[in-house]
Amino acid sequence: MKKMLFFACLGIIMFSAGLAMAESKPVQLSLTPDIALFDRNTKIEGLALSIWGENPQTALAIGFVNGSTGSSAGFSFGLLNYADSYKGVQWAPVNYVKSDFLGWQSAFINCTEGSVKGLQTGFVNYAGRLTGLQFGFVNYGAAAENAVQIGLINLLPENEWFTRLPGELAPGMIFVNWRF
Repeated sequence: MKKMLFFACLGIIMFSAGLAMAESKPVQLSLTPDIALFDRNTKIEGLALSIWGENPQTALAIGFVNGSTGSSAGFSFGLLNYADSYKGVQWAPVNYVKSDFLGWQSAFINCTEGSVKGLQTGFVNYAGRLTGLQFGFVNYGAAAENAVQIGLINLLPENEWFTRLPGELAPGMIFVNWRF
């Protein structure tokens, strides 16, 4: 009886582990989100190679368009990277994050509607809430905390004009602006 109970428990554990492993895949190949090795709801933990891919992922994503749904992480390299929420590195001519970003975005245009914690390097950088460094031609942080901007045009609208030095500089400055 003990052996039968042991094997029954072992079978349940193995079946549960198999279900958990089935929820993520190590590799994704996709032409579009609907023409792919795995459907767009499958989590990719490894490598995603795409013309246009869109999955929740913890992966190295290389493609023309890399879409990351849910809370994703990794390194995305392409022409356009977009994500719901992302931790890691995004390199492309255009990077867009709907919610929060933690890490480094490098692009011609970086746009994060939520909070950025880390580094944005690009021609135009936008953060809904900035904690970190923006380095580009035009930098905009709608709200900021412990932030530095280096570029030709640096905008932190929460700042007041030179009244709270050294903690903040001004709402708009050339070359450098900050808020601590």
